Amino acid sequence: MRIARTHLVRSETFIQRSPMTPINIVALTTTAVYLMLGGIIYIHSRRNISENFFALMSLSLTTWGIATFLIVSPSLSGTFFQIGAYAHYIAGNLVFLCLFWFALYFPERNIKSLAIPILITLVDGAFFIAIIATDFFFSSFAIFSPLEKQISFHTGNYILYTLYILFLFVTAEVILLKKYKTRVDANKTPILYMFLGTTIASTPALFSNLILPGLGYFSLFSIGPIFGIVFIVTIAYAIFKHNLLNVKIIATEFFVSLIILILIIEVLSASSISEFLLKTVTLAAVSLLGYLIIRSVLKEVEIRQQIEQLAGELKTANKELGRISQAKSDFISMASHQLKTPLSIIKGYISMTLEGSFGNLSKKITDQLQKVYISNERLIALVDDLLNLSRVEEGRMKYDFSEEHIADIVQQIVDEVQMPAQRKKLRLIWERPAEKLYARVDLNKMRNVIFNLVDNAIKYTDVGAVTITVLQHDQSLHIAVSDTGRGISSQQIKKLFTKFTRVLEGSGRLTTSGFGLGLYVARLIVEEHKGRIWAESAGLGKGSTFVLELPIVEHTKK
Repeated sequence: MRIARTHLVRSETFIQRSPMTPINIVALTTTAVYLMLGGIIYIHSRRNISENFFALMSLSLTTWGIATFLIVSPSLSGTFFQIGAYAHYIAGNLVFLCLFWFALYFPERNIKSLAIPILITLVDGAFFIAIIATDFFFSSFAIFSPLEKQISFHTGNYILYTLYILFLFVTAEVILLKKYKTRVDANKTPILYMFLGTTIASTPALFSNLILPGLGYFSLFSIGPIFGIVFIVTIAYAIFKHNLLNVKIIATEFFVSLIILILIIEVLSASSISEFLLKTVTLAAVSLLGYLIIRSVLKEVEIRQQIEQLAGELKTANKELGRISQAKSDFISMASHQLKTPLSIIKGYISMTLEGSFGNLSKKITDQLQKVYISNERLIALVDDLLNLSRVEEGRMKYDFSEEHIADIVQQIVDEVQMPAQRKKLRLIWERPAEKLYARVDLNKMRNVIFNLVDNAIKYTDVGAVTITVLQHDQSLHIAVSDTGRGISSQQIKKLFTKFTRVLEGSGRLTTSGFGLGLYVARLIVEEHKGRIWAESAGLGKGSTFVLELPIVEHTKK
C-alpha cells in the first residue's frame, strides 16, 4: 500500500466560508474555460461524431477541474475531498478515452474495424466500475489534522491504471501523427497543431497529476488544470479550422460569457445586501449589453457571409460568361474564316465575268452582276470586321508600327473616295496642311480606320459636303471628318463606339446595313496606338464630326 499525504487541504466536517485562495481561483477559472469554450465550439459545430466526443471531453475536463477544486480547496470538508479524489481520477480517465476516440474520427475515421477501440473502451469501463464500486484504486482516506489529509492507493492497481492512461494517450498521439503524415488537404495543419498541443499539454499534466501522486508527491497537483487549457484550446482550434467557424463569433461569445461568469462569482461573494444588489444590477446590465453585442456580431457575420456568397456566385457567373464569350468569339472567328474564302472566289468570278472573260454580256445582265458584286463586297467587309473583332479581343492582332506622314495617308483615301462622293453629288473638301505631321502607326490598320470614317461620312450624307482636316493640337494631331448629313442624337453618341451598335434615324429605322462593328474595332485599334476617337453632333439632321487623336512623333526617317 502506498500512502500519499497532502498538505493542500483543511479537514473539517462542514463547509467553512473562507476567502478564495489563488489555488481556488485557478481551479475555478480553468474549469469555467473548459466549459465555456467547449460549449461554444460545440454549439457552432456540425455535431458529428468527432465533435460529440469533443463535447464529452469538455465535460470530462470540466468535471476534472471541479474535482481538483474540491481536492485543493482549504474551505471544504473531508467528504468533499474524498468525492473530489474519486471524480478526479474517473474524469481524468474519461478525458483520455475521449481523446482516443476523437483522434480516430477527426476529421474522419480511417480504420475499417472498431473491434479494438471497442475492446479498449470495455477495459476502460472495467476500470470505471472498479474505482466506483470496489476498493480497487483507493484503499483509504484519513484526516490527521485540519491541515493534513492522507490518500492511500493500492500500489499495483495504481500502476496498472497509470499504464492504461499512458497507453490511451500514446495511442491517440500516434493516430494523429499518422493522419498528419498521410493528409494532403486543408486539415493537415489543424491535425499538426492538435498533435503538438495535446502532447505539450498532456505530458506535464500526466506528470503532475498522475505519476507524481503515485509516488506520494502532491506539491504540483493544483497546476494540472492549467495545462488542460492548452489541451482544450488546441482541439477547439482543430474543430474551428475544420468547420470553418467564425472566430469573431466564438471570441465574442467566449469573452462575454467569461465576464458574466466573473460577475456571477462577484454576486455570490457579496458580503452585504447593498453590495449584493449593486452587483446584481451590474450583472443584469452587462448581460443585456453582452446579448446585444453578440447579436450585433452575429448580424454582421451573417451579412458578410451573404456578401461572400454573392461574390462567389458573381465569380461563378463571370467565369460562365467568360466561357460563353470565348465560345462566341471562337465561333465568329471560325465562321468568318469559312465565309471569307467562298466570298473571295465569288468576287473573282464576278469580276472576270464583268470583264468579259466568259463572253459578252448584255447591259441588263451587267447591271445585275454589278449589284451582286456590290453586295458581295459588303459581305466581305462584314466578314473582315468580324475577323478584326476576333483578333483584337483575343489579343491576336499584330501591329507593324512605323513613323508615317498622316497627310499622305489621308490624301490616298481622298483619292479613292472621289468617285463615290461625285456620284452622290457631294463636295469633298480636303486642304492638305502645310506642316508635316507624323505619328507612329500601323499603316494599313490606321488607313482602314480613317477610310472607315470618311466612307461613313459619305454614306450618311445626302446633300452638302464632307470635310477632312488634319491639325496639330498640343502634342497630338487631330484628324477630323465632318459632314452635313443626317447627324446623331446625344443618346446614340454615348454608345456609338460599342459593339454591335448601329445608328438610328429619327423614325427609329436603321440607317445602313451592317453589324455595327466598324467603329468599335476602330476604337480598339486607335487605343492600341495610344490615341482616342470620338464623335460630335448637334443632333439629328445637323451633321456630325468624327475626331481621331494620335500622339505626334518627331520624324527620324532619312
